[in-house]
Amino acid sequence: MTALGFLYPGHSAEDDYPRIEQLLGSDIRVDVVHTDIGEDAHRVDALRRMGAAERLAPGVEELRLAGVESVVWACTSGSFVYGFDGAHEQVRALAVAAGMPASSTSFAFVNALRELGARTVAVGATYPDDVAELFAGFLRAAGVEVTGVRSSGIVTAAEVGTWGEAEVLALARAADHPDAQAVLLPDTALHTAAHLPALEKDLGKPVLTANQVTVWEGLRLADRRIHAPALGSLFLREPIVQA
Repeated sequence: MTALGFLYPGHSAEDDYPRIEQLLGSDIRVDVVHTDIGEDAHRVDALRRMGAAERLAPGVEELRLAGVESVVWACTSGSFVYGFDGAHEQVRALAVAAGMPASSTSFAFVNALRELGARTVAVGATYPDDVAELFAGFLRAAGVEVTGVRSSGIVTAAEVGTWGEAEVLALARAADHPDAQAVLLPDTALHTAAHLPALEKDLGKPVLTANQVTVWEGLRLADRRIHAPALGSLFLREPIVQA
């Protein structure tokens, strides 16, 4: 059994994680600890407070005591708002506190793109324009070309969590660009685990979503490779591992 630890802010789309655990179909345990979200606002100052070390520390300790093998801060906006260097510092602090490999959803996107060999992407963000552009800037700092950013202007994670398949598909379609090798949907408050096959079939290319890449990153840090077609192209590139 491999146990993966995730720090998830508040309550919006956390049910994606047990769904993904089931879809992995292997000896993987997904442990989710909820962190204090503070003010639910896709606003830079609120997001920086949400990702502060003191907000994450209790959850890190809980996961450490649970015996997980890796820890991922399951929040894209609460990591990329620090900038590329600041997000690295955030992850380093997590690793030191946890005493094990650590990462965040922002870096999960970067590593997943490298795994797929995709260098040009389109972004479909639920965030307001200014926050969405910060994510695009983070990607560019990592060497990723961004063809464009489609923003939905939603301020709260609570509202994002109410979206269903129709809204998710509409966002992905609106964001897509002919030159994009993949489409990214960066919000962990967005339910996407059940929609990945439909998204990729509709767009005809890899679609990377926040909770999907977050779990993949936890597996990568724990040096596990799982073949799980229901979780999209990202999980087709790994060798099959029997439970």
